[in-house]
Amino acid sequence: MTSDTPVRAWHRPMRARHPQEAHRTATPLELFFDLCFVVAVAQAAGGLHHDLAAGHLGHGLVSYLTVFFAIWWAWMNFTWFASAYDTEDDVYRLTTLVQIAGALILAAGVPRAFTEADFTTITFGYVVMRLAAVLNWLRAAAGDPERRRTTVTYAIGVAVVQLGWLLRLLLPHEGGLPVFLVLALADLLVPAVAERHGMTTWHPHHIAERYQLFTLIVLGEVVLSTSVAIQGGVDAGNPGLWSLAAAGLVIVFAIWWLYFDRPGPVPPLSLRGALFWGYGHYLIFAAIAAVGAGLAVAVDHDLHAAHVSGRVAGYATAVPVAVYLLTSWALHLRAKRGLGRALFPAGALLVLVAPWLPAPVDVIAGVLLVLVAVTLLQRHRAPTRTA
Repeated sequence: MTSDTPVRAWHRPMRARHPQEAHRTATPLELFFDLCFVVAVAQAAGGLHHDLAAGHLGHGLVSYLTVFFAIWWAWMNFTWFASAYDTEDDVYRLTTLVQIAGALILAAGVPRAFTEADFTTITFGYVVMRLAAVLNWLRAAAGDPERRRTTVTYAIGVAVVQLGWLLRLLLPHEGGLPVFLVLALADLLVPAVAERHGMTTWHPHHIAERYQLFTLIVLGEVVLSTSVAIQGGVDAGNPGLWSLAAAGLVIVFAIWWLYFDRPGPVPPLSLRGALFWGYGHYLIFAAIAAVGAGLAVAVDHDLHAAHVSGRVAGYATAVPVAVYLLTSWALHLRAKRGLGRALFPAGALLVLVAPWLPAPVDVIAGVLLVLVAVTLLQRHRAPTRTA
């Protein structure tokens, strides 16, 4: 080893990174963290698929949204913290691996949450992730005196809310959902309160890249779940599902295109704007993953394996696609002028009408294809600024 070879430190002060740091990109550790969340996302979407196909619409929706909240919130907090304080030392790596272990524990508890409404394992996995985050916030408090009040508020707030999640396990099942909503709101308020003492130095383009990568993660889950469902249908001797497969592929391609259309979305620098942008992506991520469940329900219906009508099966895809379009409009296009301001809401309305027509998945694919074409023409007609 030469004197010029960099040596990884076991421990270094956790100082704030510069928000305009050049060449700030996702690290291999962050990519590994995202990859391990694939399991949890796939389990949540799989549980939603089975509940929808069985006709348990209300139970499936509530279970999915609550489970996905735990997945998304743990991922989001790690992402924004890493953008401001990633030291790449060994202690930070170990705490991140602990958070990954918590994500895998959470994923292991997803099936029981859907089948038995038992959130014990999910809660333990979630608390493991969040308590590891508390240690990181305390390290940041020691290494960044300028923002000590912010980082200490984070540490205390996260720890107190985790105590609430553990105490929730002692309550009867009937009171679980109202308490969940209260604790989820408390979790959401922690960053809103802490950042008022001084905003952390997250990197806007790094955050945008991290959100894009997680979007790819959930899109990959859609491709996987749809492919497995189509394969099962073809193996059962139903080659007519190839048309549904093609429509599903168009939907996935269109979702990808509309999200990554240039210039890429970057979070606003204001606290209110950053919170709205960051929190709003819960609906985008959850909707995309739910599209995979909806397409799988459409396959089940064509195979006469679903206990729902064709219209309900169509809405299993139409609703998450509409939510995706409306949330994308609210986060990225609402303030823009021109045709794009009304295009996405109009597309969402047409998607919601599709289940009343024959071949609803094909109609949804057609609407998204037209939406992509119009946005593409609009972008090439007007000069754009590249981020």
